[in-house]
Amino acid sequence: MTDLPPAPCIAYGDHPDQVANLHLPSTAGKPWPCVVLFHGGFWRTGWDRTLMTPLAVDLAVRGLAVWNVEYRRVGQEGGGWPGTFEDVAAAIEYLACLDEVDTARVATCGHSAGGHLALWLAVRDRLPPRSPGEGPRVQPTLVVAQAGVCDLERASHDNLGRGAVADLLGGSPGEVPDRYAAASPSAFTPLGVPQLLIHGTEDVIVPVSQSLLHASGDPEAEVVEVDGADHFDVIDPAHDAWRLVARRLVEKLVETP
Repeated sequence: MTDLPPAPCIAYGDHPDQVANLHLPSTAGKPWPCVVLFHGGFWRTGWDRTLMTPLAVDLAVRGLAVWNVEYRRVGQEGGGWPGTFEDVAAAIEYLACLDEVDTARVATCGHSAGGHLALWLAVRDRLPPRSPGEGPRVQPTLVVAQAGVCDLERASHDNLGRGAVADLLGGSPGEVPDRYAAASPSAFTPLGVPQLLIHGTEDVIVPVSQSLLHASGDPEAEVVEVDGADHFDVIDPAHDAWRLVARRLVEKLVETP
């Protein structure tokens, strides 16, 4: 049990799934550094942000604010391209409205498809703004991808999630190449931000090659292969893989001057 305050559900948009839970520490330190969490599930309905709630609680106990984000997914009206991307961008931008968060100390962290979204947020400032003069106000200083889908073109070729990438972007790389170029983190390497890529060697859902090949093109991307771990071990708060991630987040956001 913890003595953490309740984590309210806060709307960052008008859709019922444009919400996030704000987990705060019980210690002094406002405004706190913040970790933005994104769940996986191949961008489809079926999984939601409660998958990441145990990790959010663990980080709050360690003295970090946590923004555990929900977003529109494939299978919902507005989900997929571009709605899912618009949602995660709006979610991280909403941190600028929260007095509890220090927006100069923000990390993104996601599992599987959420790892893709966490990485993509680091490069969205390179995309044309949707409105004149509009640009990101909140940028991550560290990205963590847990069994992340880093390269959407390769993931489509390998048929990860049985067509999940084509469902997300509305077609294959040959059919919508501009979307793949704008949506795939590996298309932007080097990303220009430190990245920690945690991947189990026994992951049969998203192969470790996704992290290894991405890191081969980015000197700031560090891959940690977790021997014997599967796709979900990396988000088990009792697993060494998560303890490593949590320590790195605290070191980067709290302990680094």
